[in-house]
Amino acid sequence: MIANRDGGAALRAAEDSSTGALGESGSAWERVAASIDRTLDWLLDRQHEAGYWVGELEGDTILESEYILLMTFLGREGDECCKACARYIEDQQLEDGGWAIHPGGATDVSASVKAYFALKIVGKSPDDPAMVRARRAILEAGGAGACNSFTRFYLALLGQISYDDCPTVPPELVLIPPRLRFSLAAMSAWTRTIVIPLAIMAYHKPVRRLEAHVGIAELFDPNQPTPSRRTARLFSWHNFFLAVDRCLKWYDRLMPAVLRRPALRAAERWMLDHCKHTDGLGAIFPPMVYSIIAFRSMGLALDHPLNVWALEQLDDLRIQEGDRIRLQPCLSPVWDTAIVSIALADAGTPADHPAWDRAVSWLLEKEIRTPGDWCINGPNVEPTGWHFQFHNPYYPDLDDSAMVMLALARSPLAGTEPVQAAVKRGVNWLLAMQNRDGGWAAYDIDIDNQVLTQLPFADHNAMLDPSCADITARVIELFGTLGFALDHPSVARALDYLYSTQEPEGCWYGRWGVNYIYGTWQVLQGLAAIGHPMDHPALVRAADWLESVQQPCGGWGESCLTYDDPALKGTGNPTASQTAWAVLGLLAAGRAGSSAARRGIEFLERTQNRDGSWDEAEFTGTGFPRVFYLRYHLYRIYFPLMALARYQKALERAYSPGRPALACRVPAQPLPNDP
Repeated sequence: MIANRDGGAALRAAEDSSTGALGESGSAWERVAASIDRTLDWLLDRQHEAGYWVGELEGDTILESEYILLMTFLGREGDECCKACARYIEDQQLEDGGWAIHPGGATDVSASVKAYFALKIVGKSPDDPAMVRARRAILEAGGAGACNSFTRFYLALLGQISYDDCPTVPPELVLIPPRLRFSLAAMSAWTRTIVIPLAIMAYHKPVRRLEAHVGIAELFDPNQPTPSRRTARLFSWHNFFLAVDRCLKWYDRLMPAVLRRPALRAAERWMLDHCKHTDGLGAIFPPMVYSIIAFRSMGLALDHPLNVWALEQLDDLRIQEGDRIRLQPCLSPVWDTAIVSIALADAGTPADHPAWDRAVSWLLEKEIRTPGDWCINGPNVEPTGWHFQFHNPYYPDLDDSAMVMLALARSPLAGTEPVQAAVKRGVNWLLAMQNRDGGWAAYDIDIDNQVLTQLPFADHNAMLDPSCADITARVIELFGTLGFALDHPSVARALDYLYSTQEPEGCWYGRWGVNYIYGTWQVLQGLAAIGHPMDHPALVRAADWLESVQQPCGGWGESCLTYDDPALKGTGNPTASQTAWAVLGLLAAGRAGSSAARRGIEFLERTQNRDGSWDEAEFTGTGFPRVFYLRYHLYRIYFPLMALARYQKALERAYSPGRPALACRVPAQPLPNDP
């Protein structure tokens, strides 16, 4: 056990004579310290010998379904792994017969069509009651004709529809000059890695014909026409691109192959180059699958080294429990290791604990020192940054990079030359990667051309990579930790961006975590770190909003449904991770002494398991809003640890000799430069 030794004598003395902010006299300190120690032990026991932590990253059943569909295209649908995936898919079926994209969600037609198709391929009878219910739910949701673009490509791949029913993705995209606002470089990083193998696939149009009894003709309702893709307005960008798509289909039929070969070869080179030294193309599930299809379309045998390598990377995402297999969308070791390290620092892990050397050394090894895709639109600055996965050198992301640098700066090795040099490089890169609107995005600069969201294949709701409040605030938190001042030009521009994006209720939208609780916590924490007066009216409203959505049990929870309906802000089943975010936000706002913070801590104590963990079934991570959500299995561990440890420290400061207990807040005074 690593005992929590951050003092507490003054707090215990104060509680001996009166009821402190923690609750009942005499016992509250011990409860918080014991909770911290249990969670510390849980985390330290799970550090990999190489120095990293990595928790499962869980998505919905589209992963298992698409894996089966891929294996079917490769002629391997009889493999035991497909049957194991099918069992997992069956377990996730909703009562109404469909499949959702997050716990508590309604039937999603695309996820349900793929699940039904996958189950039928592995031998599930269409007369089985579960399949009858699934078919009914799918038809009620519009049938297979209502599926999104990427589902349509799978249906065309296995002969259920024509490629003419899919959006055209021409390989010529790769030849458009990057300076143009509709080029490949104007799309988000993850879209690029999806579009290029799709373009190769769409050019070759590979098909594996299945026997009729395995097909899903019954999911296409002849009495229910395919929903119109056109908008009601005579002219719109969406309708314009639909017309372009029709022209491209004629171009695809009539243009001689010899004239298209340069574009096809350029797309193939792009894909092959971006596979080097990675965990798979893009190191995320969709392009990893599409790259295998593209390799086969290019004529590479299944036993070709590229296909063998790509399938191995995909198989590394599998998790088997008994006779079930589920797949992760990617792996998250850099992200998890950085956040665990910050939590260890918060909890007072001794500087000489061996976990520090291993974690810091591993994070330093993961720094990217080679140019990536960000250089196309980016500045002339020394390459650096950190990615999310084990190996993904073309795509360092700003969120991971800021989190890693926070971890390094908070570690006992912060003063060493390797750490200082890496942080200096990283800060210079982040400063250069600021968007024109003052915010920061995930991977690139100014990927915000809204016209591209109207492309026919843009219905994954992630065509762009614009600034977002949560990443912007995390970068500000890093700058504050490193001693930047409020009047630093980059910070001032970022503050203007954050002021302009605050919701009327006082909260902020969370792009990469669910949802307004996530965004609001990060803004409050970031601005507190930079030394922003927390009595600013905007921040008082933000903290008030957090308190207003606390639930009677003392916890906080928010559903993925808030991305579909913002009126649901702050509502959902209470979770450990979201409760921790809310408490951390209140602590940053100076409300450690509030009843809301105390009740949040009590919720965490009450729901903690004996081993120091918490249970959390809900998805609190965001991939593509309204399309794909995530459950980070370590969120329920390290964020509550942060909240408990920071709450403990805040109360120690409050009860230090000669200092009064923390007030909830001081009277609000507007800043002179408040816009």
